[in-house]
Amino acid sequence: MAISLSKGQKVDLTKTNPGMTKVVVGLGWDVNKYDGGNDFDLDSSVFLLGENGKVTSESDFVFYNNTTGGNGSVVHTGDNRTGAGEGDDEAVNVDLSAVPAEVKRIAFTITIHDGEGRRQNFGQVSNSYVRILNAGSNEELIRYDLGEDFSIETAIVVGELYRHNNEWKFSAIGSGYQGGLAALATDFGLQIG
Repeated sequence: MAISLSKGQKVDLTKTNPGMTKVVVGLGWDVNKYDGGNDFDLDSSVFLLGENGKVTSESDFVFYNNTTGGNGSVVHTGDNRTGAGEGDDEAVNVDLSAVPAEVKRIAFTITIHDGEGRRQNFGQVSNSYVRILNAGSNEELIRYDLGEDFSIETAIVVGELYRHNNEWKFSAIGSGYQGGLAALATDFGLQIG
């Protein structure tokens, strides 16, 4: 039975699942009907963060154009351009045992591609969630449904895996940003442009 989290909650991942080293982080969403004329393209991205909350290099930013990071420990499975269909829209495989020691937190985000240009925002998106599955058994361990409390934001930090006393935990964050992926990337220490 999966643990369902609310915004701000934290939960043990490896301590309560001893021996588990590989997880799948699934992200999903639905787009509400709107008459803007442009397709929505939502993207999940992952930031591998050091002690200071910043990436150490561009290779610590994992997304559809750089699908592998952390010496192969974090692998993005690819871009879903429509969000159509059931189940996870995008997924990230994480081998917790192989994440480099300097990576203290792994932040998972969803952004709207060209959200500002297309006048799209998370107020037009529903049923957003992140879930953690045991890669070995495909069992859902943790689920965080983001709810509908976003309006003008074009980027969301949905949650993060983080190290605590040599164990991995998950934190449900649900923080929205304006400025899309560029704003997020800058906050996490990347130089954009």
